[in-house]
Amino acid sequence: MSPLVIVLIVIAVALALLFVGGLIASRRRLANPALKQHIRRADQALEAARASDLGWDRALLEEAARRTLAEERPGFGVKQMHLVLVDDRPGFEEDRAHMLAVGDDGEARVVLTRDAEGAWVLERVE
Repeated sequence: MSPLVIVLIVIAVALALLFVGGLIASRRRLANPALKQHIRRADQALEAARASDLGWDRALLEEAARRTLAEERPGFGVKQMHLVLVDDRPGFEEDRAHMLAVGDDGEARVVLTRDAEGAWVLERVE
């Protein structure tokens, strides 16, 4: 066997081992439950940044969500409030914000929209 063939076989085997090792590592990473939580935090941060760039006031969104949640689901103890979706459409009356309230009784999605004056009002609670 020529030395060139031996070198090519060794390179091919090394590449195959690297490929298989990469597949195993990527499957382990995808199976990690912390990955979903990490992606969720990144998405929330992206939505919050997007909202602040559009001039939306996060404090007003949270206040409106807490107020409407207290009216719709009295006794729901809100521990955390997360901005999970910003739906910015042409004109402020078409804007939507989805807030996820986490409390003792589980989770509730509060969907807010803007009225004619630009104030945040309840569209629905899921």
